[in-house]
Amino acid sequence: MKLLDALGREHQPAPDARIVSLVPSITELLCDLGLAQQLAGRTGFCIHPADMVASIPKIGGTKDVNIHKIRALAPTHLVVNIDENEKPTVDALAEFVPNIVVTHPLAPEDNLGLARLMGGIFCANDEAEAWCAAFASELAQLRARPKGRACTVLYCIWQDPWMSISSDTYIARMLAEIGWSVPQLGEARYPRFDWSDELVAGIDGVLLSTEPYRFTETHAEALEKQIGKPVRLVDGEMMSWYGSRALAGVRYLRQLAQDGL
Repeated sequence: MKLLDALGREHQPAPDARIVSLVPSITELLCDLGLAQQLAGRTGFCIHPADMVASIPKIGGTKDVNIHKIRALAPTHLVVNIDENEKPTVDALAEFVPNIVVTHPLAPEDNLGLARLMGGIFCANDEAEAWCAAFASELAQLRARPKGRACTVLYCIWQDPWMSISSDTYIARMLAEIGWSVPQLGEARYPRFDWSDELVAGIDGVLLSTEPYRFTETHAEALEKQIGKPVRLVDGEMMSWYGSRALAGVRYLRQLAQDGL
């Protein structure tokens, strides 16, 4: 089987790879596949699993990357994501990192291909297949449950300005698994919006994510009073992190559907 990344570029197995990961969720996946010793660098947002990443050098954030630090680490492979990392930065790193592995999961089932890609490139196939079996089982259980009432929810990721998600995102497709859809607020994948009577009338409720903006129950209570619709705080990691955390994310979705708005 060819090891093709999100840009269709083929990669070869690299048992002695030195990896820098610019994607927090994939850093966690690599650790869970037994590859922590091969991680030469990670972002400051790569916080899971805490005991493993503590000793891995930080190279900045997902967007404000320290190129000089990465060069000094002499990685053979850089793992990036189309949504999370900026192309000019990746292009600059590609001048001295031989292998750029581009990822772009858009739906829960894409986690299977992601795990197999990481396992295939970095020679952890058995670990990847074990993870895939566990994830496929959880996803099948979610899909086998009786479908609840379909509803439209506004999923908020930021305020000042207010920002949401489009239907063409991993989060939206996670929500679609339980019959919840998001309103289309324009062409952008992560659109800005203003509260209006028309917008509020077209939704059943609001989900405030705990990341990237740190919404809290206080925000949820205040907004619920403001718009007169149910507002619920949701765990951003469970909803948006693919890779390892998606296993718990599918279970979280099942509970979210059970609890409702």
